Amino acid sequence: MWDDAFPSFLIGLREGLEAGLIVSVLVATLVRAGARSRLPQVWTGVLAAISLALSFGAVLTFTAASLSATAQEAFGGALSVVAVGFVTAMVFWMRRSARTFSGEIREKVTGALGMGAGMLIVTSFLAVGREGLETALFLWTTARAAGESAGPLAGAGVGLVLAAGLCWGLYRRVLHINLTKFFTATGAVLILIAAGVLGYGLRDLQEGGVLPGGTSYAVDLGGSIDAGSWYATLAQGVLNLTPTMTWLQVVAYVGYLAVVMTLFLRGARPRVADPAPQPQTKPGAPVPGRRRPTWVVPVAVVAGPAVLAGLAVALGDSPAAAAQTVAVSETDCGNGFTAPKPGRQTFQMHNTGDKTAEVYLVDPATDAVYGEVEGLAPGTTRALVATVAGGMYAWRCVPSSGKAVTSRAVRVSGSGGTTAVVPVSAHDLAAPLASYRAYVDRGLATLVTQTHRLSADITARHLGAARTDWLTAHRTYASLGAAYGTFQDYDQKINGRPDGLPDGVHDKDFTGFHRIEYGLWHGQSAKDLSGPARQLAADAAGLRKAFPTQDFDPGDLPLRTHEILENTLQFELTGDTDQGSGTGLATADANLTGTRELLTVLRPLLTSRAPHLLPTVDADIARLQKLLDAAHHGDRWTPVDRLDATARARLNGATGQLLEDLAPVPDLLEIRKSA
Repeated sequence: MWDDAFPSFLIGLREGLEAGLIVSVLVATLVRAGARSRLPQVWTGVLAAISLALSFGAVLTFTAASLSATAQEAFGGALSVVAVGFVTAMVFWMRRSARTFSGEIREKVTGALGMGAGMLIVTSFLAVGREGLETALFLWTTARAAGESAGPLAGAGVGLVLAAGLCWGLYRRVLHINLTKFFTATGAVLILIAAGVLGYGLRDLQEGGVLPGGTSYAVDLGGSIDAGSWYATLAQGVLNLTPTMTWLQVVAYVGYLAVVMTLFLRGARPRVADPAPQPQTKPGAPVPGRRRPTWVVPVAVVAGPAVLAGLAVALGDSPAAAAQTVAVSETDCGNGFTAPKPGRQTFQMHNTGDKTAEVYLVDPATDAVYGEVEGLAPGTTRALVATVAGGMYAWRCVPSSGKAVTSRAVRVSGSGGTTAVVPVSAHDLAAPLASYRAYVDRGLATLVTQTHRLSADITARHLGAARTDWLTAHRTYASLGAAYGTFQDYDQKINGRPDGLPDGVHDKDFTGFHRIEYGLWHGQSAKDLSGPARQLAADAAGLRKAFPTQDFDPGDLPLRTHEILENTLQFELTGDTDQGSGTGLATADANLTGTRELLTVLRPLLTSRAPHLLPTVDADIARLQKLLDAAHHGDRWTPVDRLDATARARLNGATGQLLEDLAPVPDLLEIRKSA
């Protein structure tokens, strides 16, 4: 989480220290002038500024949430660019003003003392409010870049707490910090971070359709860099540098950094402050006029920003304010649903029936799905968020037992263009499933032949040939990975690992390929291995006989497109399954073959639903295949633990990218019950 937290920590520390110094100087000036009775006015202005900053952050959050996905990208990108402008101005101002900082604040307080309580509140409010607004905007952009991570909030909190501690120490004269050096050093780091935010913001504007060049990549290191490595995560979290960047991002990043950093580091030395004038009026003099309760002004100025923010959110049709409550049941499906406004909407789905149900927002003409909630228990309510455009919409309620019901349809005025998922039925997957079952059946027939040959090698004490035939048979089994959930107990017998067994590799229940692998590559005799080899051949024959009668859920096919390589990344590419043969990459290659076969049988369904997905996935597969081929030398494979750091990072990165691009497949081809 630290990589996401660091930018927010730094901005929280800097801005918190800046605002804290302002408050410290305000308080110190009043104390030295003998005007302690005016301190509540300072704290009132400070609290009002904090309220304004929090309210501004709430408006940003709720305003963005009410927009469509494309509009959110454009909105967030525009604010990221604005935030970069604010931060750039802030670092230059603080570098220039660090030495004259306290003098300027004292001068403002001196003037305010002679103008009554209201002016002192306004002075502290304006002095702290600017820092609060800058902080809220920059933290919002960094949090948005980090997605759902809690890092930005945690980092900002730590930075603000540390800043408060430093300011208290400075006020008590416990600490002595060279503010000029501090703001220069942190300013340079913030310029680096701001360059990344600028690139991120421009990318959002490209994805939102505001700027061109969204597919013109200057850098594409997805196959060379492991996106999950610590250095890639750190670079993306702190500097917003990603393995893939467009030309506009790169030019803006380099240009901003070259110009702004050069000007910042070459800045002129700040001037020494002129002596601050002393107060000319008697501090604490009462302000004439009718007395009012002491709590009225503080409450008004603190509550004011929150009230205005609430009005802005309400008038902006925030999801919380505009959410409809829609009934879900066999008898009440869709009750409470009225035509919403176009844009991103939140619906509160309430199950009024006595059965757990699924509910879908659909186009009644095509059954295309715009949003869904699964497993909605009786009497419970959950939010469904969907982007609505012009067209017809209805609700489909699917109880756990019983008939699916479709509500009346409503028309939404406006232009179309909202993305929806065309539903898939069990019937649609019947042909791909039949093709894949035939592929598995052929593979099992081959596996039976190969395991018998392996057993014969070991019985004849031809252990060299047994090692070669072991790998051939194991690769055949690995290429059938999409059926492993169907093989029931046979999978554990044929391909089980020693993990969790009481005696590990020496346990009597450790059987199958990995048991034989351990013996072949750890010097066990043919006599020790002949029993496990015969058992493997028998289990392979038993699986082939049982497979035609085993239940193969058609919904497993889309899931396995992602899960096979997910397991590959977790086990084979880490060497976790290796029992001495060093052939993890050979197994990974077989897993890729199995994934390719799955995509072949599912290609017609995917092409009609996501025409741009398969070309991307095909390119990913070709890149990963090339990297695996580079580790294959005749009948030998480079062991995972002997790969150099670069080759390993490229393999992990290419597999991770393929997994990311395959992630939509299960949702695209999920079986959904229709009316």
